[in-house]
Amino acid sequence: MIATRETVDVSSLPLAPKNPMPMRETMHALRNYHTGFEKLRDAGGPVTRVEMGPRWLFPPMIVVTSPRGGRDMIGRTDAFVDKASVHAELRKLVGGNLFNLPHDEWLPRRRSVQHVFTKQHVREFGGHMAQAAEAICDSWGDGAQIDLDSQCRLLTLRALGRSVLGIDLDARSDQIAGPLQIASSYVADRALRPIRAPGWLPTPARRRARNASKSLHQLAHDILGECRRNPDCDAPLVRALMESSDPETGQPLSDAVICDELLVFMLAGHDTTATTLTYALWQLGQHRHLQDRVRAEVHALGPGAPTPDDVPRLTYTTQVLHEALRLCPPGAVLSREAKRDIEVEGYRIEAGSVLGFGIWAVQRDPALWPDPLTFDPERFRPDRARGIDRYQYLPFGAGPRSCIGDHFAMLEATLALATIIGRCEIGSLTDDFPVSVPFTTVASEPVHALVVKR
Repeated sequence: MIATRETVDVSSLPLAPKNPMPMRETMHALRNYHTGFEKLRDAGGPVTRVEMGPRWLFPPMIVVTSPRGGRDMIGRTDAFVDKASVHAELRKLVGGNLFNLPHDEWLPRRRSVQHVFTKQHVREFGGHMAQAAEAICDSWGDGAQIDLDSQCRLLTLRALGRSVLGIDLDARSDQIAGPLQIASSYVADRALRPIRAPGWLPTPARRRARNASKSLHQLAHDILGECRRNPDCDAPLVRALMESSDPETGQPLSDAVICDELLVFMLAGHDTTATTLTYALWQLGQHRHLQDRVRAEVHALGPGAPTPDDVPRLTYTTQVLHEALRLCPPGAVLSREAKRDIEVEGYRIEAGSVLGFGIWAVQRDPALWPDPLTFDPERFRPDRARGIDRYQYLPFGAGPRSCIGDHFAMLEATLALATIIGRCEIGSLTDDFPVSVPFTTVASEPVHALVVKR
């Protein structure tokens, strides 16, 4: 099906309609990856063209906010669409990894590490998640007021360090959280500027970003070095990368490549999972009857913390997480660059155009979801979930470049959420969830909640 669509002559198709929003509003919308893409859709339709200057200075951007458009855009091979300018900026700053490499470099890397994220390996990675969640719960006093966001970040950082990296990251949290935010914000801001300062110019923002990258790489080198020196170091992800090789060439990964990959796993295993947990807990704190249902499911497992073996029985807990990911996806927008003229929902997209698929906009679209802003885990009940279009719900992306760690992320989040709700009752103290999207979706302010021990 994909091959047939890709070989169709698109020369007679019309260009996507130009978005009518004023330039200032358009720029603001593009930088606000979540709500901004909803505004662009409402003004110009599900496939709309944004032009902000001469093509040589700023290539046309195609904003896509429909399932069919998403399938046409990202359900293709990388010969037709590949990583865009934001990924190139990220490569320059932190090195190449599975998230940002162009196809020709990505393919051998993917072959080398894909075995790391088989279900068997993922079960090993998830072993410490419930233990970390128990330790966090034990640190909360009965009746304590907590910031869900900071506590979930501490939880995912601890689990990431102990279960996959083989290092205690509690004391080094400042070496991850701050630098990740600085680096990602710099990349996102630079990618959207039509006129960028040359790479050799030492601007204050670039100095901060490079220092952040240096800090992250130093941490990755420390982790890898400890594993090299200590054969007893329990670091399954690092060990798996050390043992990885291209199945076709037999070439192992260099230490520099391993460190580059560790950086993206730190981001995916810490920042994005923490936001998903925070949002799910906040919603359950708003809807106590849903929280009670999760707790009953967890208690039905019996005493002790949930384990990876219990996850198939945590069906409602998983539904809660899917609904949290629908309303608060880790990546609000997915971007690509057209390598040749292609069709997207009946329009011709010219080679060189940048395409942005609004995941946030699609997953909150009232034309696709009844009462889209209502938190309703029943949407993902197995019999109802079968009716959801593949490109209508894609928090982990889709197509050839979908997230390699999606099973790990869901296992980690499910065990953490089940452990917390099984031991505590969460009461949200804020009516709104504050969101910003410097690169990935994060809470922009503390998310206060009251804890009652169960």
